[in-house]
Amino acid sequence: MGAQNSDVSWIVILLCLGSLLTTVTWYWLDNDVVFYKPPHPKKGLGKLSDVCKGCRKVIDKVKERYSQTWKKQEENSLKFRSRLRGQCNGSDMAIVTQANTPIGSELVYDATGWKKLKVTRELFNIFAKEHPFKTKRLDTCALVGNGGILTDSKCGKSIDSAQFIMRCNLPPLKNGYEEHVGIKTDLVTANPTIFVNKYKSLMNRRRPFVESLQTYGNALLLLPAFAFSFCTPVSMRAVYAVEDSNSPVRPVFLNPGYLQNLSVFWRNEGLKPGRLSTGFILTSLALEICDNVELYGFWPFGNHPYDYYPLSNHYYDDTKVSAMHAMPAEFNILLQLHSEGVLKLHLGNC
Repeated sequence: MGAQNSDVSWIVILLCLGSLLTTVTWYWLDNDVVFYKPPHPKKGLGKLSDVCKGCRKVIDKVKERYSQTWKKQEENSLKFRSRLRGQCNGSDMAIVTQANTPIGSELVYDATGWKKLKVTRELFNIFAKEHPFKTKRLDTCALVGNGGILTDSKCGKSIDSAQFIMRCNLPPLKNGYEEHVGIKTDLVTANPTIFVNKYKSLMNRRRPFVESLQTYGNALLLLPAFAFSFCTPVSMRAVYAVEDSNSPVRPVFLNPGYLQNLSVFWRNEGLKPGRLSTGFILTSLALEICDNVELYGFWPFGNHPYDYYPLSNHYYDDTKVSAMHAMPAEFNILLQLHSEGVLKLHLGNC
């Protein structure tokens, strides 16, 4: 797996376009490509002036690869799943459980690689008793990113038709978004920075946080509590808030050991810069536990692929994407897996 030689030139441009999603200023690259920060998304055919100089060529190259008739390649899918499971074992290790993380063991924070946390009995009692995916066979999984490409996409019914639906970072699903992103949720992640920025680190009233979870029913709430040390206490407060309110949401923790193995796997596949994004982590897990994986809302460019009108970073706001993530490079790998029939990317409207 990896980029073909014929794609090298445009991949270089693609990697450079990471700034497209992470800055509000203008940049020049070799005095040729001007990076454009799009305004709030708007309907209608975009003008050439809406597309940054040099970007349309890259987008059209992506569309050329994407336009080939998609068909699942069973052999490619099985081989890739076997390699992923062999090196990462997400079906057993992606979630911290009482079986794989006993009392007295140490969790190594995956973002630092050296800071450790000893598992006490109190912490152990919070862990899931068993891995939620170990014995579950899933047919169709829809992984929903939060990209602005979902705006007015009308993909809600298509997403909700999947057997198992994963979402990233507590996205809004109501107030008109249902038609475009669906409403069903089986797993949703929550970045601890959301607790810090939106809910004041859960140090005061926690009702707004608990009420925000009602949208997700009894979904798994996946917390990266052991990425950085600051993530642990705020994630624990989130767990306690869920328990104290008798919310049906089921908190579980991402296993930092699994994330470390996953990073090594993808580095060996050519993805070197940045930390893995939440969407890419979930995609990796889905490729292990699901027979058929379909992705929505994954598009790292500031213009729509077909009408070229400007897009916001998310379908619900224009918050900048973390510079730690190599979004265009990740997207290139997803596009390669799409071309190989391992997963299916949805671009444009449904």
